[in-house]
Amino acid sequence: MRIDIVSIFVDYFAPLDLSLLGKARAGGLIDVHLHDLRTWTDDVHRTVDDSPYGGGPGMVMRAEPWWAALEAVTGEPGPAARPRIVVPTPSGRRFDQKLATELAAEPWLVFCCGRYEGIDARVIEAWADDEVSLGDYVLAGGEVATLVMVEAVTRLLPGVLGNAESARDDSFSGPGEQLLEPPVYTRPPEIAGRSVPPVLLSGDHGAIARWRDEQSRLRTAERRPDLLA
Repeated sequence: MRIDIVSIFVDYFAPLDLSLLGKARAGGLIDVHLHDLRTWTDDVHRTVDDSPYGGGPGMVMRAEPWWAALEAVTGEPGPAARPRIVVPTPSGRRFDQKLATELAAEPWLVFCCGRYEGIDARVIEAWADDEVSLGDYVLAGGEVATLVMVEAVTRLLPGVLGNAESARDDSFSGPGEQLLEPPVYTRPPEIAGRSVPPVLLSGDHGAIARWRDEQSRLRTAERRPDLLA
């Protein structure tokens, strides 16, 4: 998979060289390209924002540098084959595991990291395939949201995780009901008077599977009853 990220703060993406993502990049499983939006400005101050038409607080990211950047990265806007372009924004659709799985099937993704009051709407209308929100809150920019989405998407790619079963057992990843993952335990069997549930030490794989399913349902009912509804 190829991933292009356009931002005015490309240093935000140093974590892409760490852990599983770093190994995936080094192993050629993902091909990440970072682009500084200011590259496509034409004034001495490398200006990327201006005051909003109609008045109001804050600044808006100008259309010209975004347009030039996306033309350079992807080609002309329109129906021709091009990458799927994602814009993180609080006003977008909610990001979830279903969308992560959908994006993981794409060969090429472009993330546009807005700042200030957002990107000129004409850029979004012409170029964006998805406007995506992490949740009902506002961040200072799209960089953190992009990091979250890139990690959620790329860990679903073949070969990125050491054990492919890990992704299939994740919360929200079931083929039917979307349940939370059950609690997990490892050695030692007891610490500070707290013991591992005996069923996990029993060696009875059927009983263990039933216990995990029950715990998933209990945890989901307690923490995310909306998923059961």
